[in-house]
Amino acid sequence: MPYTYKHPRPALTVDCVVFGLDDEDLKVLLIERGGQPFAGAWALPGGFVEMDETLDVAAQRELSEETGLGKVFLEQLFTFGDPGRDPRGRTVSVAYHALVNIRDHRVRAATDARDVNWFAVAERPPLAFDHDKILEMAHQRLKGKVRYQPIGFELLPKRFTLRQLQHLYETLLQRTFDKRNFRRKVMSMGFVEETGELQREVAHRAARLYRFDEKKYKRFLQSGYLFEL
Repeated sequence: MPYTYKHPRPALTVDCVVFGLDDEDLKVLLIERGGQPFAGAWALPGGFVEMDETLDVAAQRELSEETGLGKVFLEQLFTFGDPGRDPRGRTVSVAYHALVNIRDHRVRAATDARDVNWFAVAERPPLAFDHDKILEMAHQRLKGKVRYQPIGFELLPKRFTLRQLQHLYETLLQRTFDKRNFRRKVMSMGFVEETGELQREVAHRAARLYRFDEKKYKRFLQSGYLFEL
């Protein structure tokens, strides 16, 4: 006979903030809700946790089911539990966040998602539930993280120009860096190396291509650093 609890149990959900970068801006992946509440509104991918699955498994499943995104490293962000956050009743959500290279992933709407698309973080539509609050916290966490851990493996192609790397940092930190100072700082850290290759099929002068030294990159991930210019 199953145990009966004296107290009501709130529902448990997961929500996923997935960031990507293109040539213009930092993007976030959103779904258009197909069902109530907030039918037709844009929201973060997510849903209810099944009774027999862990939070991590639930987050991966919901992201895959609603957007087609699979094999994405999701990191737990925060737990959101304001009593009025969900009009369906008392619901607690565990939020996750991830970084992906947009070029490497094709998205498609599925299950209860009517549509799925990338939006510039600064120009996104109003979001359902408290998802604006969740997204804002994830964005702030990302801006803080880039100052003490290298970020790039997930957002840039395997071979990239230093201009692309600078664009990444300028976009995340919302400031402009001096070109020479930025390159001197990055190259002094030792986790970026030349490939000996040049860009191909570009209208402008071909730039040198670089890559991350994976061993040194992972070492910086573990030990951290202070990125200040």
